[in-house]
Amino acid sequence: MKEQDWHGLKEALLNDIGKNNFKNWIEPLDLSHVEDGVATFSVPTSFVGNYVSQQYGDQILFRVQSVSSDIRRVHFQVPASTAASRAAPKPVARPAAPERPAQVPTAPLDRRFTFDTFVVGKPNELAHAAAKRVAEGGPVTFNPLFLYGGVGLGKTHLMHAIAWELQQRRPELNVVYLSAEQFMYRFVQALRERKMMDFKSMFRSVDVLMVDDVQFIAGKDSTQEEFFHTFNALVDQNKQIIISADRAPDAIENLEERIKSRMQCGLVVDLHPTNYELRLGILQSKVEFYREQYPDLELADGVLEFLAHRISKNVRVLEGALTRLFAFASLIGQEINLEMTQDCLADVLRASDRQVSVEEIQRQVSDHYNIRLSDLVGPKRVRVYARPRQVAMYLCKQLTSRSLPEIGRRFGKRDHTTVMHGVRRIEELRQSDAQIAEDIDLLRRALDG
Repeated sequence: MKEQDWHGLKEALLNDIGKNNFKNWIEPLDLSHVEDGVATFSVPTSFVGNYVSQQYGDQILFRVQSVSSDIRRVHFQVPASTAASRAAPKPVARPAAPERPAQVPTAPLDRRFTFDTFVVGKPNELAHAAAKRVAEGGPVTFNPLFLYGGVGLGKTHLMHAIAWELQQRRPELNVVYLSAEQFMYRFVQALRERKMMDFKSMFRSVDVLMVDDVQFIAGKDSTQEEFFHTFNALVDQNKQIIISADRAPDAIENLEERIKSRMQCGLVVDLHPTNYELRLGILQSKVEFYREQYPDLELADGVLEFLAHRISKNVRVLEGALTRLFAFASLIGQEINLEMTQDCLADVLRASDRQVSVEEIQRQVSDHYNIRLSDLVGPKRVRVYARPRQVAMYLCKQLTSRSLPEIGRRFGKRDHTTVMHGVRRIEELRQSDAQIAEDIDLLRRALDG
């Protein structure tokens, strides 16, 4: 394989892994040499080499073998000249600076996810304000900041936005963003390679630790243990911690109680499901972006309103639908109207028609009755909690495909007969209690978007 072959394969890898990942991990690679069935690539740092080997090694080897079938393995190394320059001795005239622990490799940040591109509305305004405060990099006022909400509501966007803002405002800070799965992978790797002291030193020397989708460490006892001690060490040093999850700390099953307690000692913020106005605002913002790429395309009245109404549960799906529309219209050279929208997005619209989650129902009911989610699913049987709990169970039975035992487990591991009793009771009250009937109607409309 020759250098020009590698340049050609880079184009294929760009399509395989996307622009952002390509720019961060593949673009820096240069083909060094091929010998004895091994293609060696030069990398700027050993971390880049290790990460590329673990995440993209198989894909690179597959592409390489498409032009040189005799290559059996790929290898990544820092060029000797680069390593030597980094290892050059410092002038002895100055006192040596104290050795800093190795920095934790941080996950790539998406350049699209900034505060400038985050559309703010009532369902997410508190989360946005809290994220902006943390991103200022000033004194730690609440620790941790815990962001939670369903898929596609903006948790990861805010996490990336905080990291970008901190890098700009406070470049001297060691800001680490990674997923809970990556934390677990590095912990297991450190155990296997007997480098736990290095692992502890790296993670406890950060200035800002950001962990996305923390629910994935639930049930992983050893990982939870190390996460707990890392959490405590950073809080004791007054270092900022920012965490996201798909549900509130006390609703994450198989997560140790001491970790739940720690996570709730800061600011816990819910990103509520989007309302119609917010979804329409997001679409209008994206249209401005696409008009720059497709200046000749016409967008008929009513299309954005139709999408904001029909695709109500996931902002990623909503944005993806608009992307598909503009791409399709550019290929056929026609105006984007309602008829084209319905034909082009038939599968997306079908999938979006009936997808309400138990968690979403619980949040809506908690907000409607002004009670805490933990009390809604908790053991207390007083009327102020019991009646909203029965309403939520009734809506779960009506609006989701979950079985009675499954619904019971989501409400504090209650028996299915308890759920059945609650559903029947609300069915009776709807006929005799005007307030309950009105509550059910309001909640159903809110859940329908």
